[in-house]
Amino acid sequence: MIRTLLLSGAILLSGSLLLGQNQATQKSGEQSEKKGGVWKFKGLSSLNFTQVALSNWNGGGNSAVSANALGNYSATYAKGKTKWENTLNLGYGIQNTEENGTRKTDDKLEFNSKFGTPAYRKWRYTSILNFRSQFQPGFQFPNDTTKVKISNWLAPGYVNFSVGLSNHPFDWLDIYFSPFSSKLTLVMDEELSAKGSFGVEAGENYRYELGGILKIGIDATIMENVNYKSALELFSNYTENPQNIDVNWDNIVAFQINKFLSASIAWTLIYDDDIKLPVDANDDGVTDYTAPRTQLKQVISLGIQHKF
Repeated sequence: MIRTLLLSGAILLSGSLLLGQNQATQKSGEQSEKKGGVWKFKGLSSLNFTQVALSNWNGGGNSAVSANALGNYSATYAKGKTKWENTLNLGYGIQNTEENGTRKTDDKLEFNSKFGTPAYRKWRYTSILNFRSQFQPGFQFPNDTTKVKISNWLAPGYVNFSVGLSNHPFDWLDIYFSPFSSKLTLVMDEELSAKGSFGVEAGENYRYELGGILKIGIDATIMENVNYKSALELFSNYTENPQNIDVNWDNIVAFQINKFLSASIAWTLIYDDDIKLPVDANDDGVTDYTAPRTQLKQVISLGIQHKF
């Protein structure tokens, strides 16, 4: 429990460190502009809590406490028509109930670096580096007495690099396509590696794929104090089942209540043909087989935030 609270605090602390860096950058802003380039920093840290307390409650249920920490930070360098954009997205959540103890509800670490320079009209030559993983082990609970580890730090870890073309037809829409995209899947947990998790060969620690990728990003203000962001990523492996498209789709609707209070609804859809998940066909707590499955996650949050 202490470890998870420290982790949540670290996410918020990272935002404060970025804020300090932003203030230092502002002081040297005039000097940067004279050289023709300037850095811009933005960030958002939020911490959300939920508590349910029950005593002799006729309707049943369990008392529960949950917390969720989120951090979204960006650093952008622009010089003329050349732009270098970097983003860091962090998320961690836990829930404690009388019946199940403490369990993880959210765990995300994602870094993106995007470099673009003009090509033709609204098209830009663009390269993108993406890294995704998580902070702590993830478990599945087939029944009340069984806990099975299904993920860990760098298990999986994804490193994607691609070169292609991007277009920004509207202020709120960004489209990117690359016919040359590499995808490296890391499984550095030996227990999961031995099982051949996440598409690696049993006993191996990585898997390399070459394919094409399409990214569609939306950042739109729906109405005052309501913003919608969406990031859709589609990847096709040229060398193995190219018709089975990997999907990673993040969405969030953010509501700004006042300067310090906010609410959000976030949901993620993932489909990866290489990730085989256990299936209990008979609903008896025993895994009958493994197969690719559509993964869904939804998080509704209300809490405090710090924005710069």
